[in-house]
Amino acid sequence: MKTVYDIQQFLKRYGTIIYLGERLADLEMMEDELSEMYNSQLIERNEFQNALMLLRHEIQMEKEKKQLKKGDSK
Repeated sequence: MKTVYDIQQFLKRYGTIIYLGERLADLEMMEDELSEMYNSQLIERNEFQNALMLLRHEIQMEKEKKQLKKGDSK
């Protein structure tokens, strides 16, 4: 998995579609869902780690983007 889209397609194979309308919330929900799947032993460790690393990177980027927008409005 190399993109968030890849993770979405991976989750879709297990019947999970996440769309909350806010990118940060979507990413955090995907992280929670992947953790549940891993803890339930539905997915392999390497799949979980790769997806988690990518999601955490994207979450950090979204948070930084929000901070920049917040700073611009002052």
